[in-house]
Amino acid sequence: MTEGPITTPDDDGLPGVADGFQRLWTPHRMVYVAGDRPSPHRGSGCPFCAAPGLPDEDSLVVHRGTTCYAVLNLFPYNPGHLLICPYRHVPLYLDLTAEETAEFSALTKASIRAVDAASGGPSGYNIGMNQGEAAGAGVAAHLHQHVVPRWEGDANFLPIVGQTKALPQLLDDTRRQLVAAWPED
Repeated sequence: MTEGPITTPDDDGLPGVADGFQRLWTPHRMVYVAGDRPSPHRGSGCPFCAAPGLPDEDSLVVHRGTTCYAVLNLFPYNPGHLLICPYRHVPLYLDLTAEETAEFSALTKASIRAVDAASGGPSGYNIGMNQGEAAGAGVAAHLHQHVVPRWEGDANFLPIVGQTKALPQLLDDTRRQLVAAWPED
């Protein structure tokens, strides 16, 4: 097994530049492949209320603001898939205060900048929130916004045939890269 960063070959076929988020490496997704899907509601509490009370490395928190925080999605669609969450337990965007709304928006922009800096820049982003279970929210009781980086060709046969999404990086490694790339206030 090779140690060190994974690289892409240069024109001569020799090791080249590290490829950021583009490798296929998904050991954490085996719970999905095996069909043993853990509940996003560990215990009886809200995971988005619990995360700020844990160390950042354990909760996958990337940045803490005054009223909101950015955390990696535990079950990401793509590497760098972040969630922007208010600390306050509210279900609807309309429930946010003006201060929370401003920071929610600012952290969304900062998330994009961090992913761009850490990954070399994806081809695009999906940004949005699902309010209510009927809209597809996995944790409907606590508002959160998804910031999902997208690359050309990132949707292939595997999500359809294997009902899983291959991710090229472990969450801890992604978190470290995003923390290092997070823009200064």
